[in-house]
Amino acid sequence: MKQTANQPDVAAILNGDSREFAKLVDNYKKLVFTIAIRMLKNREEAEEVSQDAFIKVYKSLQHFKGDAKLSTWIYRITYNTCLDRLKKNKKELGNSPIDEERSDKVAELDNAFEAMVKKEKSELIKSCIAKLSPTDAALLTIFYFEEKNLNELAEALKLSVNTAKVKLHRARTRLAGILKQQLELETI
Repeated sequence: MKQTANQPDVAAILNGDSREFAKLVDNYKKLVFTIAIRMLKNREEAEEVSQDAFIKVYKSLQHFKGDAKLSTWIYRITYNTCLDRLKKNKKELGNSPIDEERSDKVAELDNAFEAMVKKEKSELIKSCIAKLSPTDAALLTIFYFEEKNLNELAEALKLSVNTAKVKLHRARTRLAGILKQQLELETI
């Protein structure tokens, strides 16, 4: 993972640096609390869940692979912690159903999480495409982001369909190499 001045150093946290963990908490406390309050609709419970989420983050940090942004990973832990609390509350209330509005909000947050992950992946792919040659970048952009088929791709670039297919395959291979390298850098 690229280290910026604002981001906590995950390796330092794993080595016991409490200041770096404090930085992590400070950077993400608003995100965590916002998710918790929106899901639980209760300030006290949201504060408790926020604390629980950061405890889980600390205990699970060695399992963070870096295949997603740290914020996304923390979001997922918070989301799951909130779901656990909702399940617990449901059991304590004699299995009374959670009102429909709350269920809708949970579904909205789940959709928001999926959109966040999709956006991050798209941004990563676009930044890696920018590192390719202009021809490779054009091929991949037209095929995937403009959603053109091979015939339309070949026509747009004035190539035969077979040539377009071969060039697209090679561009994908080069992109895969860049993506792999980028993910390895982020994991470090």
